[in-house]
Amino acid sequence: MLEKVAVFRRATFNAAHRLYRKDWSDEKNNSVFGLCNNHNFHGHNYVLVVKLIGEVDPETGYVIDLKDLKEIIKDEVEERFDHRNLNLDCPEFEHLNPTVENIAIVIYRHLSKRLDLNKYELSLRLYETDNNFVEYPVE
Repeated sequence: MLEKVAVFRRATFNAAHRLYRKDWSDEKNNSVFGLCNNHNFHGHNYVLVVKLIGEVDPETGYVIDLKDLKEIIKDEVEERFDHRNLNLDCPEFEHLNPTVENIAIVIYRHLSKRLDLNKYELSLRLYETDNNFVEYPVE
């Protein structure tokens, strides 16, 4: 039996967003989302930590070549979301409120298209601030 190990890769991206629902009044959006409903948007320096659990390849000693994981994250997250307005520039959020929870789910879906989920267990942690972060999926 091969040993399973968890490997992690950290990445960052900066993005702006506004939390609101088009079908709600300004008053209701302000009541629910507060300052995050700023009509001029606001930004965060997101920190993403991707976790992969898999068996160590006996030939390479790797779970995955971290250079490969770095490139996947660069392609699927950094190039897609860095220095973007999530509401205006990213089709993923055209009809989806870009909360940190929804951003994490979208990132997971993009990464899972490029990683063999029969070979790896994928999860991630997305920090919106030093104090606020989410994990997906929930273990």
